[in-house]
Amino acid sequence: MVNFKNKLFALAVLMAAIATDAQTICNMPAAGLMACKPSVTPPNPSQPTATCCSALAHADMRCLCNYKNSNVLPSLGIDPNLAMQLPQKCKLPHPANC
Repeated sequence: MVNFKNKLFALAVLMAAIATDAQTICNMPAAGLMACKPSVTPPNPSQPTATCCSALAHADMRCLCNYKNSNVLPSLGIDPNLAMQLPQKCKLPHPANC
Protein backbone atom coordinates (compact mmCIF):
# COMPACT_ATOMS: atom_id res chain seq x y z
CA MET A 1 0.00 0.00 0.00
CA VAL A 2 2.86 2.39 0.74
CA ASN A 3 4.36 2.00 -2.76
CA PHE A 4 0.94 2.65 -4.25
CA LYS A 5 0.68 5.85 -2.21
CA ASN A 6 4.13 6.92 -3.36
CA LYS A 7 2.98 6.66 -6.95
CA LEU A 8 0.04 8.92 -6.29
CA PHE A 9 2.31 11.41 -4.62
CA ALA A 10 4.35 11.37 -7.80
CA LEU A 11 1.23 12.16 -9.79
CA ALA A 12 0.66 15.26 -7.74
CA VAL A 13 4.26 16.33 -8.31
CA LEU A 14 3.70 16.00 -12.00
CA MET A 15 0.71 18.29 -11.78
CA ALA A 16 3.09 20.95 -10.57
CA ALA A 17 5.16 20.48 -13.71
CA ILE A 18 2.37 21.98 -15.80
CA ALA A 19 3.88 25.34 -14.99
CA THR A 20 6.72 24.36 -17.33
CA ASP A 21 4.28 24.24 -20.28
CA ALA A 22 4.98 20.55 -20.88
CA GLN A 23 2.55 18.90 -23.30
CA THR A 24 2.71 15.49 -21.61
CA ILE A 25 4.39 14.17 -18.51
CA CYS A 26 4.80 10.44 -18.07
CA ASN A 27 2.13 9.86 -20.75
CA MET A 28 -0.29 12.21 -19.00
CA PRO A 29 -1.38 15.21 -21.04
CA ALA A 30 -1.32 18.59 -19.31
CA ALA A 31 -5.13 18.69 -19.51
CA GLY A 32 -5.33 15.44 -17.54
CA LEU A 33 -2.97 16.75 -14.90
CA MET A 34 -4.98 19.94 -14.55
CA ALA A 35 -8.19 17.92 -14.34
CA CYS A 36 -6.74 16.13 -11.29
CA LYS A 37 -5.58 19.23 -9.43
CA PRO A 38 -8.97 20.08 -7.81
CA SER A 39 -8.98 16.58 -6.32
CA VAL A 40 -5.65 17.08 -4.55
CA THR A 41 -6.05 20.68 -3.41
CA PRO A 42 -7.31 21.37 0.12
CA PRO A 43 -9.38 22.45 1.92
CA ASN A 44 -12.34 21.06 -0.07
CA PRO A 45 -11.03 18.63 -2.68
CA SER A 46 -13.50 17.45 -5.29
CA GLN A 47 -13.96 13.92 -6.53
CA PRO A 48 -11.68 13.15 -9.49
CA THR A 49 -13.29 13.72 -12.87
CA ALA A 50 -13.47 11.18 -15.67
CA THR A 51 -10.76 13.19 -17.45
CA CYS A 52 -8.48 12.94 -14.42
CA CYS A 53 -9.07 9.21 -13.99
CA SER A 54 -8.58 8.50 -17.69
CA ALA A 55 -5.29 10.40 -17.70
CA LEU A 56 -4.12 8.55 -14.59
CA ALA A 57 -5.13 5.20 -16.09
CA HIS A 58 -2.86 5.82 -19.09
CA ALA A 59 0.06 7.24 -17.13
CA ASP A 60 3.49 5.63 -17.03
CA MET A 61 3.60 4.84 -13.32
CA ARG A 62 7.32 4.02 -13.33
CA CYS A 63 7.95 7.48 -14.73
CA LEU A 64 5.69 9.03 -12.11
CA CYS A 65 7.68 7.26 -9.42
CA ASN A 66 10.65 9.44 -10.30
CA TYR A 67 8.78 12.38 -8.74
CA LYS A 68 7.69 10.76 -5.49
CA ASN A 69 10.21 12.50 -3.23
CA SER A 70 9.72 16.02 -4.54
CA ASN A 71 9.09 18.91 -2.14
CA VAL A 72 7.23 20.87 -4.79
CA LEU A 73 3.70 19.73 -3.96
CA PRO A 74 3.10 21.57 -0.71
CA SER A 75 4.49 24.77 -2.20
CA LEU A 76 1.81 24.54 -4.92
CA GLY A 77 -1.05 23.88 -2.51
CA ILE A 78 -1.22 20.19 -3.39
CA ASP A 79 -1.81 17.77 -0.53
CA PRO A 80 0.32 14.63 -1.07
CA ASN A 81 -2.13 12.54 0.98
CA LEU A 82 -4.98 13.51 -1.32
CA ALA A 83 -2.83 12.74 -4.35
CA MET A 84 -2.14 9.27 -2.99
CA GLN A 85 -5.86 8.58 -2.89
CA LEU A 86 -6.48 9.25 -6.59
CA PRO A 87 -6.03 5.71 -8.00
CA GLN A 88 -8.36 4.29 -5.38
CA LYS A 89 -10.93 7.01 -6.02
CA CYS A 90 -10.63 6.35 -9.75
CA LYS A 91 -11.07 2.62 -9.11
CA LEU A 92 -7.78 1.83 -10.83
CA PRO A 93 -5.77 -1.31 -10.16
CA HIS A 94 -2.72 -0.95 -8.00
CA PRO A 95 0.30 -0.01 -10.14
CA ALA A 96 3.57 -1.91 -10.12
CA ASN A 97 5.97 -1.15 -7.28
CA CYS A 98 8.40 1.69 -7.77
